[in-house]
Amino acid sequence: MNSLKYPGATEANQILDQLQNKNNILIISHPNPDGDSIGSSLALSKLLLKMGKNSNVVVPNGIPSYLLWLPGASEVIVYENHAHKAEKIIQEAEIVFFIDFNSMNRLNNIGKYFEQGNKTFILIDHHLQPADIFDVVFHTTQVSSTSELIYDFIVKAGLKEWIDKEIATCLYTGIMTDTGSFSYSCNHPQTYHVTAELISLGINVSQIHNLVYDTFSEDRMRLLGHLLLNCLVVNHDLHTAYMYLSLTDQKRFNFQPGDSEGFVNYALSIKGIRFAAFFTEKENLVRISFRSKGNFSVNNFARIHFDGGGHMNASGANSYRPLKDTLEFFESLLSAYADELCKVDY
Repeated sequence: MNSLKYPGATEANQILDQLQNKNNILIISHPNPDGDSIGSSLALSKLLLKMGKNSNVVVPNGIPSYLLWLPGASEVIVYENHAHKAEKIIQEAEIVFFIDFNSMNRLNNIGKYFEQGNKTFILIDHHLQPADIFDVVFHTTQVSSTSELIYDFIVKAGLKEWIDKEIATCLYTGIMTDTGSFSYSCNHPQTYHVTAELISLGINVSQIHNLVYDTFSEDRMRLLGHLLLNCLVVNHDLHTAYMYLSLTDQKRFNFQPGDSEGFVNYALSIKGIRFAAFFTEKENLVRISFRSKGNFSVNNFARIHFDGGGHMNASGANSYRPLKDTLEFFESLLSAYADELCKVDY
């Protein structure tokens, strides 16, 4: 698949054809949902409801508190809280939209429910190297976010006039959060054309920014201070820095879903650092976020060593080693990348 090619009206019409005679639609996104996955999923769901479809959004685990204000967020079904309800919706779905991720193994325990049954799988995503399991694919890596891609689908499907203020709010939130308020992954002029169109529909840009970035809890701020002081490791020789969050510290600081969103960027923001990682300890695994500058591909690093992936400069993965062992393993890998990490190309 050519990730550089933009999907067009042909792919959009393929999706419309699939929707023509089917009513039960499931939209599912990845674990630890972020602004783009939730914003794009809610926008698509609202579009489907306008089409008269029975649309449900399911996510594996909790939505961060800074996104709960989004139109329709209260109707999202969180699998870990409502497993039986989610399972019933999955079983009854005729079409499944996979939004903002492109591999079934990202779904962990939920993935088993898609191994049987006659369902149509539709992918809308902007990450590298999608799996070859989808019936219809609307995909490119040449956009800022899946939310931008949802907008592109709506336009190419001839439904632009159906974008109302609520859909625009969801899409703008997704684009804003996946670009760090337009500070990265937004070098294409089209991103700004799209956001201008969304703003023209009357969304409140200042309010959206405040609701996402200026409503953090005191616990989160104290957690960030603790991690920067006590859990930040910097390797200046290899231009690498990382932070780690233990279960003990999560309990100590009343950690909530989404509280560590963006923390990895603090490590990357250190002068001279080219490669950054953030490790979050879970009950049975360690969740890892990778970030980089320039041409150092964290997508390749994540895929080779942790069976993860994503974008060239932003990827994720899981480790099934204990936290301490995961950190030691990560450190042991760095010397093999010395030439790449010491090359300045940004």
